[in-house]
Amino acid sequence: MDLIPAWIDGVLEPVEKLSVHQRGLRHKAVSVFVLDGTRVLIQQRAAGKYHTPNLWANTCCTHPHWGEADLACANRRLAEELGVKGLDLTHQGEVSYRADVGGGLIEDEVVQVFTAQAPADLPLALNAQEVQAARWIALSDLLAEIAANEAAFTPWLRIYLAEHSAQIFGHAA
Repeated sequence: MDLIPAWIDGVLEPVEKLSVHQRGLRHKAVSVFVLDGTRVLIQQRAAGKYHTPNLWANTCCTHPHWGEADLACANRRLAEELGVKGLDLTHQGEVSYRADVGGGLIEDEVVQVFTAQAPADLPLALNAQEVQAARWIALSDLLAEIAANEAAFTPWLRIYLAEHSAQIFGHAA
């Protein structure tokens, strides 16, 4: 059972991940944006994901295991989803959002956001259970693609770009 940190009556408790989303509980999360200058590495979620399958998202995102440090979680998930190790992650602060992700599931997240610079030829080893594709895209082009077809992108990526770009990307936003 995958237990993640969620708030119940104001107290952080270990709760099963699917239950957190079914109940719409506020919970901890981590998001990573790997950058090559003003280009960002995005991923298309695997078709078998229990929510938002086939949608494009930031480089990776997840929920820390109960008791897991945020930075350790970010590094773990980069390796698990994309086969990426050894990046120098920089904490960009905390953001919060609440979004309906379909199927009666809610993401209500307090997110620690990390970025890292990497070359465009960064070797990737996609975990097919998690990620079906990945690509580099200029932030300006990503914004244009979202404007043209927002349904192809996860709610959290749309929120990050619309509400938290300056915090996440700084001068590149």
